[in-house]
Amino acid sequence: MPKETTFPADLSMVMPCYNEEDILGYTLEKLVSAFNDSEYQLELIAVDNGSNDSTGDIIKKFSEKYPAIVYHRVDVNNGYGNGILEGIKVAKAPWVGMIPADGQVDAEDVLRLFEALLSSDGNVVGKVRRRFRMDGLVRKIVSSMFNMFVRTLWPSLESIDINGSPKILPAELLQLMDLKSTNWLLDMELMIKAHYLKVHILELNVFARKRSNGLSHVKPATCIEFFKYILIFRFSPSLNYWKKLTFKDHKKTSH
Repeated sequence: MPKETTFPADLSMVMPCYNEEDILGYTLEKLVSAFNDSEYQLELIAVDNGSNDSTGDIIKKFSEKYPAIVYHRVDVNNGYGNGILEGIKVAKAPWVGMIPADGQVDAEDVLRLFEALLSSDGNVVGKVRRRFRMDGLVRKIVSSMFNMFVRTLWPSLESIDINGSPKILPAELLQLMDLKSTNWLLDMELMIKAHYLKVHILELNVFARKRSNGLSHVKPATCIEFFKYILIFRFSPSLNYWKKLTFKDHKKTSH
């Protein structure tokens, strides 16, 4: 069982961690420290997503040091998205977010994004747009192709950096989206469902750093998987089923 925070959190951030022993200590420390210096209470759900290195031990160590950190173990790695979905199940705050463990976005920018969301009407998804990226050329090209492909299938999506993370949204809206993707397409599913729900996208331009430690888990095979599952998601009946079910319930509650 995951440890529960002993205070009412304003924001639950879910961080899936798979073999991140080289960078995780830095990432956890920076994010918790940024919120400790603010007026907002953070619940950081660090998900050991089936790691076979010391990732789990590092999370446990930091959870003993910082009450804001919740250790949650997923025994078998069934995908990046699955790690997030498992972490969401234990989130307690009225706002819920997802963030990678790679530390590419500054913790201060995560705090700035949350502060901007608090002044909104609540019908919003907050995310970063990696305006300035230190990724290699190949990764930039793959990212551009991915965004172009998705926007070809959904031309009116508000964002041109669909996978930009962190993403933060109200817990009630997250529940309505009923996210299912257990792989790398969870970000895309969230953005597409936000589009159908006519949710405003609030984007914060940030500087995205190059990973200083650890290994990227985005491989060539992952890129092929991206494009394959985008097409499957676009033309499979699951999305239409969600739309019919969701908007049917909306009509019932509006009468």
